[in-house]
Amino acid sequence: MTTELSPIDKAKFVAAKKAVEFVEDGMRVGLGTGSTAAWMVRCLGERVREEGLKIRGVPTSTRTASLAKEMGVEVVSLDAAKWLDVTIDGADEFDAELNLIKGGGGALLQEKIVATASDQMIVITDASKEVDTLGAFPLPVEVIPFGWQTTQALIEETLVSLDVLGRSASLRMNGESPYVTDEGNHILDLHLKRIGDARQTAMILNQMPGVVENGLFIDICDTVVIGYGDGKAQVRDINAGTIEENMLDFVEGENLFADLSD
Repeated sequence: MTTELSPIDKAKFVAAKKAVEFVEDGMRVGLGTGSTAAWMVRCLGERVREEGLKIRGVPTSTRTASLAKEMGVEVVSLDAAKWLDVTIDGADEFDAELNLIKGGGGALLQEKIVATASDQMIVITDASKEVDTLGAFPLPVEVIPFGWQTTQALIEETLVSLDVLGRSASLRMNGESPYVTDEGNHILDLHLKRIGDARQTAMILNQMPGVVENGLFIDICDTVVIGYGDGKAQVRDINAGTIEENMLDFVEGENLFADLSD
């Protein structure tokens, strides 16, 4: 039941519930990865079952694909969809210009490909993810396994010349073994603390041999939906320059997310 959720989980629920209102019949929808995005997939599934909503979803990870199928959402590949009407995804951080850090869930490569192949990207989040300057959350960088230690050393050496406060990188682990992405790559988490020039940082990182993609999403997000524990949803549209707020009612007995484990 939503009334039994923690304030942070209620905030995620509210953001997800509000964001799926942007989805219309016949749309091709990018489905993000992570705990907040999983709530969104379940909300979409509810609309599919109760309203007969017909959409095609393009998931950004194998676990999102599995959840979407479980919820009754039709899943297709990006190649089959070709172009998307909207992508809805979470974020680890966002700033006033709606630049993002993503990749905490390990799916940054597919997430960036899908988001940039969309007419619109909507980010769903809670207020704790908003920052004045990106960088407190470790910046994920996907690298190929071959020579990853050399790539790490090159990154750390290059960070000396960038406007960042921290310059260390660590290999993301999954227990005793390196974390492996859906594409078979590793992730280096950069502990930068503060990123003074996110655009420059993203460009330089992607020029390095061994780097596949980084988790800085610059000029990609169009709208952010911020959920609050009291049921308030705030929608910020960077293109229109508008901020809208409304309240969503929690449904007594709601059980959509009782077994959500992501």
